[in-house]
Amino acid sequence: MNVLLIGSGGREHAMANALAKSPRLRRLFIAPGNPGTARVGTNVDLDASDHGAVVRFCREEGIALVVVGPEQPLIGGLVDALDRAEILAFGPTRAAAQLEGSKGFTKDMCREARIPTAAYERFDDKDKALAYLREKGAPIVVKADGLAAGKGVVVAMTLDEAERAVAAMFAGAFGKSGAEVVIEEYLEGEEASFFAICDGVRALPFATAQDHKRVGDGDTGPNTGGMGAYSPASVVTPEIEARVMREIIEPTMAAMSRMGSPFKGVLYAGLMLTKDGPKLIEYNNRFGDPEAQVILPRFEGDLLDLMIAAARGALPDARPRFSTQAALTVVLAAKNYPGAPMTGSEIRGVERAETMANVIVTHAGTREEGGRLIAAGGRVLNVTALAENVAQAQERAYAAVDAIDWPGGFCRRDIGWREVARERAPGGSRHS
Repeated sequence: MNVLLIGSGGREHAMANALAKSPRLRRLFIAPGNPGTARVGTNVDLDASDHGAVVRFCREEGIALVVVGPEQPLIGGLVDALDRAEILAFGPTRAAAQLEGSKGFTKDMCREARIPTAAYERFDDKDKALAYLREKGAPIVVKADGLAAGKGVVVAMTLDEAERAVAAMFAGAFGKSGAEVVIEEYLEGEEASFFAICDGVRALPFATAQDHKRVGDGDTGPNTGGMGAYSPASVVTPEIEARVMREIIEPTMAAMSRMGSPFKGVLYAGLMLTKDGPKLIEYNNRFGDPEAQVILPRFEGDLLDLMIAAARGALPDARPRFSTQAALTVVLAAKNYPGAPMTGSEIRGVERAETMANVIVTHAGTREEGGRLIAAGGRVLNVTALAENVAQAQERAYAAVDAIDWPGGFCRRDIGWREVARERAPGGSRHS
């Protein structure tokens, strides 16, 4: 069958790689894609916000399935338009996509469905928000209600930092996304990412990962869209996974169905593993970026088959199969990211990295210009390695990073540090 994949980042390159393995695939189109996806399928100049143009393309090219990678087209209602045109799509409708599109919506849903999450309040008035901060004190978490490319969350360790975050959001730092804020209690524990594939009624546990949001080594500096990740996350034990499904994922599926907005696609739960058990930090409506780059290379099933089953509301009973290997990815970003990135510099040596055993390089923010590879975004490349454990995958990934010649970029040098420390401890954990 012919498939259209929407998106242009590292996540979509990883998804394209996985979809290309399916024997059911005839042609893969990526809109708009990037220089990396062009080696896997056919890039097309198609604006995902122009729903009519997407529908026309699907009809002209005989597209049997549309896979929506990023969050904006989902929240913009692309799946709704495809549903009306009777074109099968993998991803939630606009109403279901509120789980990521509005943090306040998700918090209210958690309260109604008794899903464990941080205590919170919502504010559309700056003065009331500041008064609440002063009442609660720090540490405390301030979130822009809408989408902010992973940067709209401030974990404030002081009251002054929290007040500055609220003032910035109401001053328009995140546009309409910050017109309302959610202020919630600071949770202590370790974070993990949990992914489930959903068909509107049922959810299958898919994979776990741990992302690294802060820009600097040692988890310092501002939040980003993610500077690296590894999978699986051994902190999500089988017992914790069972609790996540029972206490968080399944009640969410039921709540969305009660609202008349059943959820189909990837449900990505950002978790805090507290002393009281797992709590939901936030939901995303799609594969994470860079988590997809470590999850999908480990997946041993047919991703196209699984997506079709979810889109048709008919997931299989058997849970998806994964390699026992660990995967770790390092994000190479343009200097000054997450501020305004310094783009336009040339990147050399990617081919050297790609020739290394068990290494995959995915493109996130690149363009080709006269045969040269040019940085064209904030997060530019992802260097992923697979190995028997996270420590070996880390060593392999950084060896590949060092094979790339890009003075205009930088990366964190400690991705996976928690898991590496666990593995190296006496009697340390080995991932399952």
